[in-house]
Amino acid sequence: QVQLVESGGGLVQAGGSLRLSCAASGRTFSSVTRGWFRQVPGKEREFVARIRWSDGSTAYADSVKGRFTMSRDNAKNTVYLQMNSLKPDDTGVYYCAADSFARYSSGISYYLPSRYDYWGQGTQVTVSS
Repeated sequence: QVQLVESGGGLVQAGGSLRLSCAASGRTFSSVTRGWFRQVPGKEREFVARIRWSDGSTAYADSVKGRFTMSRDNAKNTVYLQMNSLKPDDTGVYYCAADSFARYSSGISYYLPSRYDYWGQGTQVTVSS
């Protein structure tokens, strides 16, 4: 069983920073892509960022570009999301996700939730104005 465990959420004022972590554990696990999504009540889960495990290349939603940075630690099988200059619109539950090679090969775009096989339980981020 593969588990993704997020941590690092919390309450912060606008303009502040938070760093989220997502550690993978369980059976021998490798993924092509790891992603971060966020969701607020009544809205669909939306893409935030992704990292390609093989080369560390990243991609971001336009709404977070220049403010958020995703990185990885291969030895710890962990990804991070450094969030700076936070805005109230960044409020939501943040989810970590990982795909399998099979799902990667399906051709589904990395910014769609259906691309990912595994999900964490989510961590709440609240940005006050």
